[in-house]
Parts: sequence; C-alpha cells; structure tokens
Amino acid sequence: MKKVRSKDGTEIAIDVVGSGPPVVLVDGAMCRRAFGPMPDLAKLLAAKHTVLYYDRRGRGDSGDTAPYALDREIEDLEAVCRAAGEVPCVFGSSSGAALAARAVGKGVPAARLALWEPPFALDGTHTPDPPDYQDRIRASLAAGKPNDAVKQFMRAVGVPWIGVFFMRLMPNVWPRLREIAHTLPNDFEALGDTQRGGPLPADMRALFGAIRVPARVLVGGKSPPWMHHGSEVVAKAIPGATHGVLPGQTHNVAAKVIAPDLLDFFGSGAKAAN
Repeated sequence: MKKVRSKDGTEIAIDVVGSGPPVVLVDGAMCRRAFGPMPDLAKLLAAKHTVLYYDRRGRGDSGDTAPYALDREIEDLEAVCRAAGEVPCVFGSSSGAALAARAVGKGVPAARLALWEPPFALDGTHTPDPPDYQDRIRASLAAGKPNDAVKQFMRAVGVPWIGVFFMRLMPNVWPRLREIAHTLPNDFEALGDTQRGGPLPADMRALFGAIRVPARVLVGGKSPPWMHHGSEVVAKAIPGATHGVLPGQTHNVAAKVIAPDLLDFFGSGAKAAN
C-alpha cells in the first residue's frame, strides 16, 4: 500500500500491481481495496499494465476530510491518476463509472475511459423501491443506524430479504459493509438525478460531452433492460464512445469475463504525462 495526498490534504490509499502502461480502477458503492471486485480484476489486468486501485475517501485506509463534496472525490481520482507517473487508462464500475466519467469530463487526465454499468434509470420503466431510498438511507445514517442503511441499500439494489438476512450472518461481509455505510451518500452525489426515470441530467450530459478520449461503455447481457438503456444513453453522450454487451453477465460482472475486453480496449493507450 502507498498513499497519495489529495488537493485538500486527504490521504488516499492505493495498491499497485503489475507493470506496463498504467490503469486506474474506480470502485462503486460499498466497495474498497480489500473488499470488492477490483483486486481480482487488477490481477488479470496486471499481465499487461501497472494497475492502481484505491480506497475512495472515507473507506478503508483512506482519510475522510469533512465536509464531503463531489469535487473533492474528483480531486482524489486526479491525485491517483497523477501518481501513476503517466496518463493512465481509467475504469469505473457502477457509481464509480459515474464518478470516473464526471472526472474525465472535468479534465482529469486519462488516456482511455471504460465504464461498467453506470446504474442510470433513464427510460421511465424502473425506479428504485422505495423511490425515496436515498433519503431514507441518509436519515438512518444521521440517526446512527448504519445497519439499517445497509439493509435499505441492499434491498433497493435488488437483494431479496433472505439474501440480506444471510449477509448479516457473514462475519467477513456485513461488518465491512457497515463500516463504510456512511459513504453511501457520496455515491448518490456521483449518480446525480439519474434514479427516477427522467432524461440524463443536463449537467452530466455536458460533462460527458466534454470527454475527448476514447471511451467504452459496457453492460451485462443478463442485466435488466433499464440498465442497457442507461448504458446506451451514456455511450451516445460521450463523443465517439463504443458500446458493448458481455453475454451472461449481470451487474456483478466476473473479472475473468470483463478483463479481456478491457485489455483489448486499453491496449497501449497510456501516454507520457505532460
């Protein structure tokens, strides 16, 4: 583990594996360096790349300077990208895809940008259950009830009650989720107003339209239609972006399935930093 200092002084913890042109991985909600999809993906990408994956602020070994602001998370990602030594390719998953796209749209240096299933409900056919789940989660956190916040989040993203029940019995799962439950509102900020079936918000469309690097947006073949629609909207909003479907995959994509697509897309896309 190494640490870099973000613009506001917050220390951000990074793991680095492999060698070659750099790639930075950006986690979604409830994930961190030691818990989530990035360690397995990093190992596969490390065959051809130097891979940096990090704890977003408030998670794991990273700091958490108050008050939170989305621009601070973008500065965190910029600090990680600059720590690569060369302009890296960037991959973001779920709400991390929204964060990565916002960052690159704001000028964070990236050679290429790959996004996995930004969870945007934009077609009018899907809204979270309950629709006000974000407000309820914020209220639970404000009341000092992280367990309730995690339960509400898991139900909102489609985990059945029986699944949540068994997760609570797993000593290597539930405590890790509870520890970073307070960062869920950070992911809501990254998602913006994309959860109610309306069009892509104008501010996000403008940021995505400002992206000037090769981009690829991926979705799972078994993911629901609203997720396919959202990924297609994002791909169309980013100039020149390609869109791909990984057969048989859901939102919890297998590292061994997505890694070949990313390796092919990233290629030797990194370039020397200015």
